Amino acid sequence: MTDFPDRLYKILSSEKFLTMQGLANEVPIFIQAYDVADEDRVASGIRSLAQRLRNAGIKVAEVDLFRMLIDVLRDEDLLDCLIDDETTFAKADLFDTLKNHADPKSHLVPRLVREMQSADVKITLLSGVGHLFPFMRAHTLLDSMQPAMVQHPVILFFPGEYNQIAGLGSQLQLFGSMQAKGYYRAFNLDHYRLPNT
Repeated sequence: MTDFPDRLYKILSSEKFLTMQGLANEVPIFIQAYDVADEDRVASGIRSLAQRLRNAGIKVAEVDLFRMLIDVLRDEDLLDCLIDDETTFAKADLFDTLKNHADPKSHLVPRLVREMQSADVKITLLSGVGHLFPFMRAHTLLDSMQPAMVQHPVILFFPGEYNQIAGLGSQLQLFGSMQAKGYYRAFNLDHYRLPNT
């Protein structure tokens, strides 16, 4: 992803992409995979990309899923307790608590939908999914996002690989090695082409 910000800006700011042309009524969810070693550069690039889109008059919802989980814990008065008492929790209990609050259907997706449905949002950029492993998996989040919720393009920045594997279909491989269930309706943004590119 050496040309990451410029390449994505050209795609995401195009009328074809913003109006979801050529998707044949598929849910407009895109995966932008990257090498986890580039995490800091990608995080900075996402912020820069979002600002550049805003400067072009395109309203962007920029959502870090890890920060969203922190907000869930804070809103339920659990964050300080978890931090203060972390050493006294059994590992399994701590894991279960975090997994429960990172559950897409009951906690994250309702918040995400509110972000996505705020006035005039044209694109949603999702990051932080790698920081939620193993409490939440990307395919669980994507499965929880129903078509009715997705009214504009959503880009999930994924630290790993998104490949077609013979006999298995589309596969998300977190950190390039951990294979998850297939997700068949998300488009690989690396394969997206604008006319004349």
